[in-house]
Amino acid sequence: MERCGEGPLMSEIAEIEMEGHLIDSLILTKVLDKIMDMGGEFEIKTFEIGQKKNDTSYVQIAVMGDDPVHLERILLELHSLGARLVEIEDVKVGVAPADMVVPRGFYTTTNHRTYVRYQGGWVEVEHNHMDCLIVLEDGRARCTPIGHIKKGDRVVVGTGGVKVVPPERPREKTPFGFMSNEVSSERPSCELVRQLAAEIIRTKRGGGRIAVVCGPAVIHTGAAPSLAKLIREGYVDALLAGNAVAVHDIERQLFGTSLGMNCQGSAISGGHRNHLYAISEIMASGSIRDAIAEGKLKGGIMYECIRKGVPFILAGSIRDDGPLPEVITDTVKAKDAMDRILKGVDMTIMLGTMLHSIATGNLLPSSVKTICVDINPATVTKLMDRGSAQAIGLVTDIGIFLPQLADELERQQEEEQASC
Repeated sequence: MERCGEGPLMSEIAEIEMEGHLIDSLILTKVLDKIMDMGGEFEIKTFEIGQKKNDTSYVQIAVMGDDPVHLERILLELHSLGARLVEIEDVKVGVAPADMVVPRGFYTTTNHRTYVRYQGGWVEVEHNHMDCLIVLEDGRARCTPIGHIKKGDRVVVGTGGVKVVPPERPREKTPFGFMSNEVSSERPSCELVRQLAAEIIRTKRGGGRIAVVCGPAVIHTGAAPSLAKLIREGYVDALLAGNAVAVHDIERQLFGTSLGMNCQGSAISGGHRNHLYAISEIMASGSIRDAIAEGKLKGGIMYECIRKGVPFILAGSIRDDGPLPEVITDTVKAKDAMDRILKGVDMTIMLGTMLHSIATGNLLPSSVKTICVDINPATVTKLMDRGSAQAIGLVTDIGIFLPQLADELERQQEEEQASC
């Protein structure tokens, strides 16, 4: 057993424990690095290494800090990596004194699977995602945004009795194990598209749900027909976007332009007004659904969503023209609607949108397989910096990627049918 550091013994000590695939998922390395980076020391008291591929490991570590405040800072960071105090105790709670007012020292959730110790047993936190609170009610633990905190809510305080389980490296080879969450434009994109298509088919075959988050670049790059095809063929279970996606999708269907440019990328005289004409046409019908019923709108992304019964959320922005009737202009209500539609999602594909990708990432548990495709590497970097460490980044043109993905899905399905 070793103790790091050669200086005088630190005055505050706490013992933590961890269990799981600690070595090959690099979790133990991250924990020890974090202790040293924060100026603490450690002593490994017990280390039981799993002997086979699927065996878990167990470690118990004494963590030392200069004083109680220093030690508490270290423990808070280690807690988010899955460490828990050896002394198992029920969680502590405080009572919210008013709506949207929280007790001091409240626990802030990560996007990892989380459990709380309550009345001697472990209770999983429901629909856990980052930057929320945990409310105990009738034996349940609910992940609750601060905007939903009500006077009298019993809010979890501190980290005692809270267990976080970070995602580990998959035991089997999957595209999400093949790809790391580094951001690079030099990856073999054809191979990644092939593996992603296989993962989409595997997810759907297993009864999983897939959400697509997209920006207007999907329309402007000419990839809208490919996304419409994915929706029509049942690969998309939820669509999250903004007013611009719907407006330019409809503009393309009604006038053959997007931002006043035709399919060949040439500007059309007066074409800059076409998106406003598109809004006007939908307003005259009353809604996108009504425009379809009238025969005014006969194709496109929104058309396929409505015809297929795929739920969609169009979240408004201060920049919106119109907006269209289906757009939710209250951002708090839009966020709540996004949160509801994402419950139970197994995979999320983010296409050419920084703001919607980050907003969606904030609402996703880390167990949701997430791929972010954008021509701008900063989009993927910012998404991961905000805490969506499970995201895989592919830096490429949406106009190239989506048609490749649609073709690959069709090819793999045809191969599968031929082999039956």
